[in-house]
Amino acid sequence: MKEEKTKTRMPQIGEAVFCIAYLAFDLIAAVVFFANANGSQALFLFGILTLVLGGGDAFHLVPRILTAFRGSFPGEEWWSGLGLMVSSITMTVFYVLLFYVWRAVFPQLACPTALLALTWGSAVLRIALCLFPQNNWFHREGNPRWGIYRNIPFAVTGLCLVILFLLSGNTGGYGLWQISVAIVISFACYFPVVLWAKKKPMIGMLMMPKTAAYVWMICMGLCLI
Repeated sequence: MKEEKTKTRMPQIGEAVFCIAYLAFDLIAAVVFFANANGSQALFLFGILTLVLGGGDAFHLVPRILTAFRGSFPGEEWWSGLGLMVSSITMTVFYVLLFYVWRAVFPQLACPTALLALTWGSAVLRIALCLFPQNNWFHREGNPRWGIYRNIPFAVTGLCLVILFLLSGNTGGYGLWQISVAIVISFACYFPVVLWAKKKPMIGMLMMPKTAAYVWMICMGLCLI
């Protein structure tokens, strides 16, 4: 029975190891950005962006890591819910910071006023929706309908950044247009989880390639050093 239980938990342990590696990468990358900033606004913002990404994700990944290695613990449901709420907000902040990274990297390019307004408007709306008690964050079943509500403006924020990095193309030879591809991949992996993971938990595995897409974005930033 013990061996069978261990086999059942192996996918969870594998996911936990992946999460630990991801969080360690984020921390190291942030240190590298700050150490090499030397007055560069773009690298400094990339450092903040990376800390926001890893710090926010840690709120919901650490409970999952603990559960994988130790099993359920008191307050697990509450802490997991809090982590999802915090990471939903910090992920939105991530995209706002990414917008200002774009401006810092490409000061010679003008951003359409409508795109700026839409980025900020959708981000603020998303954060506001995340704070409503109707989300039912602290219970395992959540609220699927509100999951859709709060992710519609999030998709708009992501689309704004996709357009922005496509507009800059390969300016400066940085190849940052690829950030648009990474954003599309991340959302393509994220939305099936939002829509169907409660009924089919295995769909939750899509969060791993989603996370890999964010790692790719950070690596593109590291290439600026």
